[in-house]
Amino acid sequence: MEIGKVGVVGCGLMGSGIAQVSAMAGYQTIVREVAQPLLDKGLAAIDKSLSKFVENATLTAEQKAATLGCLEPTLRLEDFSDCDMVIEAIVENLERKKELFAELERIVQPGAIFASNTSSLSITEMMTATRRGPQFIGLHFFNPVPLMQLVEVVKTVVTDSEVVQAGLEFARRLGKRPILTTDRAGFVVNRLLVPYLLDAIRALEEGVGTIEDIDQEIRNQEAIHDEPCPVIGEYGCLAQVASKFEPRLHDFGIGDHSLDDFHKLHQRDGIKEV
Repeated sequence: MEIGKVGVVGCGLMGSGIAQVSAMAGYQTIVREVAQPLLDKGLAAIDKSLSKFVENATLTAEQKAATLGCLEPTLRLEDFSDCDMVIEAIVENLERKKELFAELERIVQPGAIFASNTSSLSITEMMTATRRGPQFIGLHFFNPVPLMQLVEVVKTVVTDSEVVQAGLEFARRLGKRPILTTDRAGFVVNRLLVPYLLDAIRALEEGVGTIEDIDQEIRNQEAIHDEPCPVIGEYGCLAQVASKFEPRLHDFGIGDHSLDDFHKLHQRDGIKEV
């Protein structure tokens, strides 16, 4: 299954990174946003990232120009009609994603692969908005996309084996290290990461240490950043939980006084997204 033209829906933090690495790999890549200012912001981020690669001598000026030449910005989903693969990278809202895929189903050629960059939502549920279940996969990249090597390729019970292999090969061509997983909550990385972070919250709640002490201790344990999940080292421990999982913290038995600490952490450090 050949992939020639790639579409990326969303040019925010993740979408711009995915579009960048796709174009760097030589794919003709179309990237879409809903408004021109958002599109301009994403393209500026791509240009800035490529310039850093040139400054660090990991990319030549000619390669940067070639990459930009592979990028086609647009505000129209209709321009995705001849894509061989479309990767969704919009807000983490299941209904919004299903609406998008239903619209793409009407526009994109029948043989194209659909993929979602979701980190936690059900690929199977998104798939039901289309008529191409066997051609639907998850492609979960990590932030910052141009630097992070891991990509989770997520298959459902009906994903065609050729589509799975196409997803794995696509990730490899981007210079990534793909792992294959099934459509279960959290896939692999977040399935390991979330309990790790929640244990840090429980440690705070039980008075084991302060936010600063717990985070510092984790930073001191350098081995933790190596094997099970290198992405952990890229994000704050408790701050990440405050941003991504706060709506569900009560379900895990986390008390209100800890949430107050997380709100303070929001204001102090800011948040990075996975």
